[in-house]
Amino acid sequence: MGRKFACYNEKYLQQAASSEKHPTINKSGPQPQKLAALRQAHREWSESPDVLTRLTRRLSTTLNLETQLAILAEEISSVIPFDCMNYRHQIAAREFVYATGMGGPHRCDYRLNLEGSFYGTLSLSRRQKFAEQELEGIELMLAAAICPIRNACQFIAIEQAALTDSLTGVPNKRAMDEVLARACCLGDRHGEDYSLILCDLDHFKKVNDQHGHVVGDHILKLAAAELQKAVRNSDSVYRFGGEEFAILLPHTDENHARVVADRIRKFIGTISVNCGDTDVSVTTSCGVAQRLPDESANHWLARADEALYRAKDHGRNCTRVFAAIGN
Repeated sequence: MGRKFACYNEKYLQQAASSEKHPTINKSGPQPQKLAALRQAHREWSESPDVLTRLTRRLSTTLNLETQLAILAEEISSVIPFDCMNYRHQIAAREFVYATGMGGPHRCDYRLNLEGSFYGTLSLSRRQKFAEQELEGIELMLAAAICPIRNACQFIAIEQAALTDSLTGVPNKRAMDEVLARACCLGDRHGEDYSLILCDLDHFKKVNDQHGHVVGDHILKLAAAELQKAVRNSDSVYRFGGEEFAILLPHTDENHARVVADRIRKFIGTISVNCGDTDVSVTTSCGVAQRLPDESANHWLARADEALYRAKDHGRNCTRVFAAIGN
């Protein structure tokens, strides 16, 4: 069963402010009756057994979309039984998927819209057909949940924007710092291998000086795309700064990381940009470092940076591996 759902905010009347009068703060004394009524209203709101009040109250406590969807699933199931709930949305060019339970042959689908903007699709399924009254109940609960879901989606988009390089679209250094810290914790806890590759586009300043920053920016975008082609889905690419990129490789020792680095150099070497009288191409130097036990993110990064320096010092367009500080 398919069903479309759209929720729109009510239009509120706005009182026009006088150009000659400014609003003033009420300076009257305490109003015990109103304060008592406010306390009573808060008590009723916080303790109300009403499902919609409880739903909106719980959703208002978090901006985590996954937590909100778990709350929504729990509250819907308390009124309308279902076997499976699925939610899917593309947020800031990234796929967000939430699923709980096992599906059934009968399904109802909803497109979540608010004020002309789309905030994902949600579907419920079960073995028995949904009654019309149950579908109306689901829509009432979605109407109560749409604003918090909108806020959570916007929060994710803002977070992702803060962690994304605006030119290339790959995660930035701030995102890399967070992931490296997490990798160190996981590596110490589970004894897993992690390797880091730093890549620097060779003589990139000359490209900007001779052909301009428009061409340089285009090459940086192409380089980011080639890097993502050269690595696995489990690996992650970051713009470390300027013409420098970083690649984190989970479950990878330095020997396999070197193979990846050489493949990266091969992919970057295919870049060619026509600039009228000439074609501009680039190469890259790579530094590789496998994380050592109990090593901090800063020391690990420093070893990869030293390996990159050695690659550039040995004529560029090559890969160097640095096993430990002082080697």
